[in-house]
Amino acid sequence: MNLPISPAGCPLDALLRVLSGPWTIYILCRLHQNGPTRFGQLKRQLIGISSKMLTERLRTLEKAEIIYRQHKPTVPPQVTYGLTKEGQELTTVMDQLNMLAQQWADARVETNQQLAS
Repeated sequence: MNLPISPAGCPLDALLRVLSGPWTIYILCRLHQNGPTRFGQLKRQLIGISSKMLTERLRTLEKAEIIYRQHKPTVPPQVTYGLTKEGQELTTVMDQLNMLAQQWADARVETNQQLAS
């Protein structure tokens, strides 16, 4: 893994700096759900993201070795992105965070319903 250097010297800080960028979690979720995906298809799935932002986020994730980029010199060029081994390990943690977030959301709804009764 090739994470940026953390000013605090903390590996978690370095990882969170990469993940906290705009659209990053959405990109990782799409690649996790759909497997290797071409650039254009990924852009269509992420409604509202600009090509510039998607390219920037993909480059950051590729530099951190969380995703890989596969280029085929065809006309037009085929560029596919997918999760590396480290990216797949990261999605395990993201799945756990998603389950926790869902539990909290369900509990909040239940609490609001009880208060409304």
